[in-house]
Amino acid sequence: MDRETRHAQLAETYLPDDLLERFRQRAAVYDRENRFFDDDLAELRERGYLRLFVPPSHGGPGLSLNEVSRLQRRLATAAPATALAVNMHLMCTGVVAAMVARGDRSLEYVFDEVNAGEIFAFGVSEPGNDWVLQGSNTVAVPQDDGGYLLSGVKIFTSLSPVWTRLIVHGLDSTGEPQLVYGFIERDAAGITVSDRWDVLGMRASQSRATILTDVRMRPDRVARRIAPGRVPDLLTFAITSLFQLLIGSVYSGIAERALELGAAALTTRRSAKADARYAEVPEFRARLADALMDYMAVPAQLDLYTREFDELVDHGAGWPLRLVSARLNASTAARRACETALMCASGAGFDNTHELSRLFRDATAGLFHPPSADAARPMYAAALLDDD
Repeated sequence: MDRETRHAQLAETYLPDDLLERFRQRAAVYDRENRFFDDDLAELRERGYLRLFVPPSHGGPGLSLNEVSRLQRRLATAAPATALAVNMHLMCTGVVAAMVARGDRSLEYVFDEVNAGEIFAFGVSEPGNDWVLQGSNTVAVPQDDGGYLLSGVKIFTSLSPVWTRLIVHGLDSTGEPQLVYGFIERDAAGITVSDRWDVLGMRASQSRATILTDVRMRPDRVARRIAPGRVPDLLTFAITSLFQLLIGSVYSGIAERALELGAAALTTRRSAKADARYAEVPEFRARLADALMDYMAVPAQLDLYTREFDELVDHGAGWPLRLVSARLNASTAARRACETALMCASGAGFDNTHELSRLFRDATAGLFHPPSADAARPMYAAALLDDD
């Protein structure tokens, strides 16, 4: 079976057109009422969407990153906030799949917990921590049994209303400093989820802050102890790869849908001055054409890098350049596409009830995923200019 036929079959199995349309209708309601996507999640769970990365050895479909990326792009065309939040569960399970593919089976228990209905989420981002994976403001106090007590604040914790397992990290400074990575459980004492989430876009993700106060990480849930800084490790490589490429997939889907809506608007609106549809007005055609040209490189980049990741291609120090570029380019293309589409739709798109208004706001969330363009630029400059 060729690759495109396979993608079409997966789309029909997991995200058929009628399901996407229900998601699209609900997305407007979730956004307006600022509430979690409970109904979307229920339907995704019923279809086995949360088990996409679970391998056949554990009773799952064992999809590749390339295949999941395509599905997430499709989901984001209907419900970006749903796709962004589900990403965090898929990222955790995809990290484990990537590690197993590279010979590390230490976190394989995650698959059994997913099969049992547990929902995983990502709790690494912290206020004021622009080191992200390479540092932490969360304090990890070692315990006699090999576990830790963690205290700190994790921000933008998507799936806040429903997650049952959270991957977190903290800094153990009791001796030689070590970053501790592992999973905590929702019913552990000391976890407080903020009730504040009134944001510009991606509202249905309910990505609230999570406050940890002496939260226990059991010794059997400790995944890594790594020195702070730029220390190569399979776990952090897998996290970076899945995070950047799946986040990029969501913004690629937003751009695709925005361009579709922009084109539709031009075919229905008429210019009194030109006595023709706006689709025939050269300035509008050129504006939409430029946005499409910007966009077309995005799915191509995502397809290439997800396939190479699946095929265990070794880019070495070149991987971060590829991963961050794919995500930054996707988020930039999404904002450009949404702005262009709004201009095509004119005043109608500026109304809060219009899908483009929501897509434009959702696309702005792409400004806040780490690393920012400013934080990433030194890495690209160094790749060209530094001898070492």
